[in-house]
Amino acid sequence: MLAIDHMKPNTYKGIRWQVIFCFLFSWLCHSVSGQIHYSIVEEMRKDSVIANIAKDLGLDIKQLSLRKLKIVSRDSEKYFYVNVDNGNLYVKDRIDRETMCGTEATCFLTFDAVLENPFNIFKVKMEIQDINDNPPVFYPDTFTIEAIELTSPGTRFALQNAEDLDIGVNSVQTYKLSDNSHFSLNQRIRSDGFKSPELVLEKSLDQESQNVHELILTALDGGNPVRSGTAVIRIIVTDVNDNFPIFSQEIYKVSVNENIPVDTTIISVNATDKDAGTNGQITYSFSKTSGNVHPSGLFSIQPKSGDIKINKKLDYEVTKNYELSVQAKDGGGLVSHCKVLVEVIDENDNTPEISITSLSSPIPEDSGPGTMIALIEVHDKDSGENGEVDCNILEETPFSLLLSSENYYRIVTTSPMDREKVSNYNITIVATDRGSPALSNHQTIRLEISDVNDNPPIFLKSSYVAYVPENNLPGASIYSIQASDADTGDNAKITYSISSKNTEDHPMSSYFSLNIETGVIYAQRSFDYEQYQEFVIEVTARDNGLPSLSSNTTLTVKVIDQNDNSPKLLYPSTESGSSAPFELVPFSAEPGSLVTKVVAVDADSGHNAWLSYQFIQVSEPSYFTIDEHTGEIRTHHIFQEKDILNHKVVVMVKDNGIPSLSATTTVTLVVADNFQQVVPKFVNQITDEDSQSNLQLYLVIALAVISLLFIITVMLVVISKCRKSKPFPVYGPFSSNLYPQVDPRMLSQYTSGTLTLPYSYNVCVALDSGERDFTYMKTNQNVPVDNLIDADDSGLGNESLKEFLTTSDQIQFLTYASERRCLTNKETNTELEIH
Repeated sequence: MLAIDHMKPNTYKGIRWQVIFCFLFSWLCHSVSGQIHYSIVEEMRKDSVIANIAKDLGLDIKQLSLRKLKIVSRDSEKYFYVNVDNGNLYVKDRIDRETMCGTEATCFLTFDAVLENPFNIFKVKMEIQDINDNPPVFYPDTFTIEAIELTSPGTRFALQNAEDLDIGVNSVQTYKLSDNSHFSLNQRIRSDGFKSPELVLEKSLDQESQNVHELILTALDGGNPVRSGTAVIRIIVTDVNDNFPIFSQEIYKVSVNENIPVDTTIISVNATDKDAGTNGQITYSFSKTSGNVHPSGLFSIQPKSGDIKINKKLDYEVTKNYELSVQAKDGGGLVSHCKVLVEVIDENDNTPEISITSLSSPIPEDSGPGTMIALIEVHDKDSGENGEVDCNILEETPFSLLLSSENYYRIVTTSPMDREKVSNYNITIVATDRGSPALSNHQTIRLEISDVNDNPPIFLKSSYVAYVPENNLPGASIYSIQASDADTGDNAKITYSISSKNTEDHPMSSYFSLNIETGVIYAQRSFDYEQYQEFVIEVTARDNGLPSLSSNTTLTVKVIDQNDNSPKLLYPSTESGSSAPFELVPFSAEPGSLVTKVVAVDADSGHNAWLSYQFIQVSEPSYFTIDEHTGEIRTHHIFQEKDILNHKVVVMVKDNGIPSLSATTTVTLVVADNFQQVVPKFVNQITDEDSQSNLQLYLVIALAVISLLFIITVMLVVISKCRKSKPFPVYGPFSSNLYPQVDPRMLSQYTSGTLTLPYSYNVCVALDSGERDFTYMKTNQNVPVDNLIDADDSGLGNESLKEFLTTSDQIQFLTYASERRCLTNKETNTELEIH
């Protein structure tokens, strides 16, 4: 793997010199693992261009925005950023190598260059190279050395090292001592490779001539330009303490676990002094150092024993190594130094951390297997096996977790989803490290499933039936039909429409209208049961999805009959212009004999067509009865000579509806064994009636009778001459067909519900007492008026009858009788069932 190093110029504080660093490398090479390596110097200015990462990765700059190139890192993303417009990698913030890596030989910042659409990850390793941005510093900046005046030349005095946060050539390389006549400077190379300054006495000291000597010690690094730091060496000339404390080791090393209890002794340092008394008593203490080497208060040392203890809890993830500078000072003021290197051993004390780098929510329910839902990063601050993490999904879901790189996992779909069954998923990701004991963490991702139009509207039934009374108000709602759609949003918004399978017979638009949003059906007009009994409507429900889905159902609208038709009289006919009906009742008729029958029908159906018959105007005492259900008029008792010949009864036919509707007709019943007997009785009744009228009525009747007699006489003369010697046919028992003929087409309209009782009669009534049955008569068997007049079975002459016919009632009777004939059906010659 080759590295690309980019270095930028840096301006140092207080120094106007500007050093321009050239690029050390200008090429990029991809490794097998997909990593690239850059090398830059620290302290580069903000927004400095490091490299064109897109070009180095072999990416098309025009597609960077579409592929969502971004930097993902816990630490590095605050120092770098990438511009997706040009593919350049920039410095985002100040980079201080010493802060991040301390005195480590190499310093790296790593981050991941993540691409989506399609997904790919590149490891980027950024090496931060040191520049000479830190001068050497002495801690403290003033040294005090006590030397006895008898100290022999060549005696060496150990001095405090200068500390330089830089590394390599940029660290302290040499020391210089200010000019003086007593001391020189020697640089001793220690076992760890560092140079340690020593002050060498070149000329004997004289406490009496000069008891204090002050020298300037300068530390120089190897940077360009060179940086330096100074300290003041103050030498106090004393008497007698000529032996320095000597440590058993120059460098002490110790390894401790990061969870070591506080106040635990981790190591003890030991120094000896050959002097006796107070000059041989050694006191231990920490030398003042820079904060990053010796955190204040973290360690403590016992002044007498040299035991070093832990004052605060250590954290491997914060600092892995500590360097402690310990000094031993005897009672005479002589000092020796040593270093204690503390290595912190990692413990599994950090749970894995789960972060969602990318999440696509909601996703369509028709997403195919392998669709990426989310990208997650798993990180554990621990190291080794303690930092190795395994991930899995806790629940059984149609998703799986795929390892994409060292720390990244993808959540992808594994099977089809159905939003109507499960509209969202809570995906719980569990991350467990491999430490002992293992630590785990979990995070739940809520994933919403978006709807796809995959469900058509559904009706609860395949067919519906609605009942609407006839004569309804136009515009009234008659039914509400609803469909449901398991989808949501526009995919579940339903519109309705109607149509008819029999559009030729029933155009739906003229009979019904529909609210396309609510499914409420309205009547456009008032219905007539007698015209249409039902309508079959096809209702279509269609959603607003793309593509749109629909379903159908059938609505049958049944019209309910209302009592809106009055009974219609077929016999006797009440049509305008018809003569008043007369019926001849044999004088010898037995009680209960059938006289005639009132026939009526009702255009309604059901209860509304059940008819009942009754008299509403009848003479007292009542001579006749009428059957409530059949309309048959029968005699009530045996007639006497004194009884009234002419009876007028008013029959009312009423249906069973609510409210009830009715029709009336007037029937005149004449009591006589034969027609000749009608004349004298009828004349007597007329005479009795005339006697009760006033004079004016007599005059009108007389005038009318005279006129009618004259007309009838003329008619009889003409008829008699025309017939000449042709004999009149004998007119036997009065059983002629006196009923008017009924149009069979009219009867056929009422055979579906109004005539339902099982009674069957011949239409014509035999007037003879011995002939109680109805008989069919040919339509051409009409009895002429002359025959009725000339018939003589009782000895009453034609002349008397003619005189009798001078009254207006007889004229009306004869006229009506001449028009009556039996109800027949020429086509089928079957009996008419009258119920």
